Amino acid sequence: MKSPLDHLRNIPVTAAALESLYPHIKGGNQKIRLLERDKQVIRLKRGLYVCSPNETGIPLSTELIANHLYTPSYVSMSSALRYYGLIPEEVYVMQSMTLKHSRDFDTPVGRFEYTYISKDAFSVGLSSIKKNEYAFVIATPEKALCDLIANSPGVNLRYPKDAALYLEEDIRMELSDFKQINPAILDEYAKVGKKADSIRTLLKLLKR
Repeated sequence: MKSPLDHLRNIPVTAAALESLYPHIKGGNQKIRLLERDKQVIRLKRGLYVCSPNETGIPLSTELIANHLYTPSYVSMSSALRYYGLIPEEVYVMQSMTLKHSRDFDTPVGRFEYTYISKDAFSVGLSSIKKNEYAFVIATPEKALCDLIANSPGVNLRYPKDAALYLEEDIRMELSDFKQINPAILDEYAKVGKKADSIRTLLKLLKR
């Protein structure tokens, strides 16, 4: 017999949405507590839940969770660069950018960090990745790199050699991969984002 939870798959839902699956039960919040106790759902924060993969057989997507946990937001910086396979190190925190105040969340499925970005810079270089029956918003590789530089204290790329050193030694990105990125996104970010001079230095390195 199918569970009412099956159609939720791995998409985070509100407490109200969970309660609506059990209209015949009085006191839906009590049902949610039982589902959480039985490890059928995972509480991400107050009022937001996701079905356990043990219940649905569908792996969780931390990128999708990040989009829902604090909105509006998109996955970026080291998390996005690692997702694209552009940096070798594992990233143990899901990093996102948001129009709201910077904030962190510790959840049963990991730590999520959100960094404020201006409205003008927010919309530059976003991508929607579709997977099976869901999609999440993530920075393009170019945007993720810009966000990382713009929000890394002490990173000031004055000359192309500084940029090359940062890419190869600090974040261990291959220059051959860097040469494949879209200069138009870097140029657009430099017009509206932080650390414009460092981003323009990246552009100089890219055009060499």
